[in-house]
Amino acid sequence: MDERIKVYDEKMTKSYENLLKEFGAIRAGRANPHVLDKIVVDYYGTPTPIQQVGNITVPEARILQIQPWESKMVKAIEKAILTSDLGINPSNDGRIIRLVFPELTEERRKDLVKDVKKKGEAAKVAIRNIRRDANDSFKKLGKTSEVSEDEIKDLNDQIQKMTDKYIKEVDKAVEEKSKEIMTV
Repeated sequence: MDERIKVYDEKMTKSYENLLKEFGAIRAGRANPHVLDKIVVDYYGTPTPIQQVGNITVPEARILQIQPWESKMVKAIEKAILTSDLGINPSNDGRIIRLVFPELTEERRKDLVKDVKKKGEAAKVAIRNIRRDANDSFKKLGKTSEVSEDEIKDLNDQIQKMTDKYIKEVDKAVEEKSKEIMTV
C-alpha cells in the first residue's frame, strides 16, 4: 500500500474501532463488562477505571459482579456507578457489588437502536472527513508538480475504495448491533 494512503487507512481504522468500542458500552439486555469501561473510581485521589480496582465477572446472563481488591473501595465503586449514566442501582453485601440488568422494554430497545444508528452516522461522517482531507492533500501534491495528474487520480480512486470499504463495515456493525438489541 502506498505510504500516502496508509496514513488515511490508519485514521479510518481508528474511527471504525472507536465505533465498535462505543457499541460495546451499549447494553443490550445482557450483562456486558464493557458497560463499565467509561466509569472511573476515586482511588486515593486518583480517577481510576473500575477494571483496575477490582475483578469484574458475569455470574449470570443479566448480572455483573464487581469484587474490589480492597474492601474499603466498595463505597467508592458504588458511588461511581450511581453517578454514571448507566441507569442501574448497584447492591452490595459489604464485599461484592452486584449490578442486575433488567429486561429492556420495547421502547427502550428502539431508543437504543436509534442511538446505535446515530453513532454509526457519526462514524461515517468521520470517515468521509478523512477522505476529504486525503483528497485535499493529494490536490496540494498535484500543485507542487511532483506527482502527475494520473497518479493523483489513482490516489483519489484508492481513497474512495477505502472509504467505501469502511462505510460498508460501519453499516454492517450498525445492523449487527441493532439486531442484537432487538433480540429479546
